[in-house]
Amino acid sequence: MAGGRPRVAIVHDYLTQMGGAERVVLAMLRAFPDAPLYTSVYRPARTYPEIQRADVRTIGWLDSIDLLQRCHWLGFPAYGPAFRHLDVDADVVLCSSSGWAHHVTTTGRKVVYCHTPSRWLHRSKTLFPPAGATNRRVVKLLRPLASPFARRDVSLARTADLYLANSTVVRDRITQFYGLPAMIVPPPPGLFGSGPSVPVDLPPGFVLAVSRLVSYKNVDAIVGAAAASGRRVVVVGEGPDRRRLERQGAGEAVFLGNVSDGQLLWLYQNASCLVTASYEDFGLVPLEANAFGLPVLALRWGGFLDTIVEGETGLFFDEPTPGAIARGLEEMERRHWDTGRIRAHAERFSEETFVARLRAIVDSLSPAEEPSVGLEVDRRVEMWARQ
Repeated sequence: MAGGRPRVAIVHDYLTQMGGAERVVLAMLRAFPDAPLYTSVYRPARTYPEIQRADVRTIGWLDSIDLLQRCHWLGFPAYGPAFRHLDVDADVVLCSSSGWAHHVTTTGRKVVYCHTPSRWLHRSKTLFPPAGATNRRVVKLLRPLASPFARRDVSLARTADLYLANSTVVRDRITQFYGLPAMIVPPPPGLFGSGPSVPVDLPPGFVLAVSRLVSYKNVDAIVGAAAASGRRVVVVGEGPDRRRLERQGAGEAVFLGNVSDGQLLWLYQNASCLVTASYEDFGLVPLEANAFGLPVLALRWGGFLDTIVEGETGLFFDEPTPGAIARGLEEMERRHWDTGRIRAHAERFSEETFVARLRAIVDSLSPAEEPSVGLEVDRRVEMWARQ
């Protein structure tokens, strides 16, 4: 421990995309700017550019396989053994995991920030969306390996000193699959209502969707609702479904691909509402929208139940279909939304709060303490959550 503060290292599954988990890694780096960041595969051009300022250390032989940089899921059977053989020298190792980062070995304390237990290992209705929302070919290919890998995953999960969950539903999954308690530490949204905006050549008042374009995000239902009701929807994000969605939404949908933070800020400021139909374990995008006073129409599922106050910061629909979303949009337009109350709600999830919680947890888990200190941290964090 240098200067009385624990030496911290951060471990993340892989850095090959721009998503909510990678936003959380950025917040962790701001909490612990001197921490090295360990990962399996790192492709700077495909993830957030701010990560390039970190001390990124890869598991060499995996990172050298170009195919994994383009299709990270092909390496699923190899990631677990690779992380198990990674021995991280730190007082506290903070694992950002939805797969294998928590398998890492260390002589220090291990804190796991769990985005969700690994989906391909722990098949359950509580983890997987309804049929059609997952890549069946990947699941079929990996199913024979799942059972022995799942047993090892459970065993290694129990080497952690403390589990943190991003939402109520993920906390319950951690208990279900790992038999472990976890405390909820909600992650912060990536954008928070301020900063320079960069105008986009669009008339204001559009419906906004911000999502990776993959099947379980159900962007096709949002595009279908816009087409059926004559509303303009602006879609931000990239993914393998883009070409199909563009054909479906011809005339009523604008696809911008990935945009800069400044452009996204302008889009939040000029949209009429945000719509999300995805199956999310937490879902940062609704809170980003709320930070700009923008109400949200969301699928009644998963982490959205923790972050949306129905009737105050947004509304829910019960199934990801064009009809249900179109009816929700009509109800959104009939209501008056208090932008001040919406912004105040988002402030409860600020990055400053997240950073303070992580630092308090790490400081309390210094090597000199006993593991039971986690119970005291749990009480402290739950108290913060009620404030």
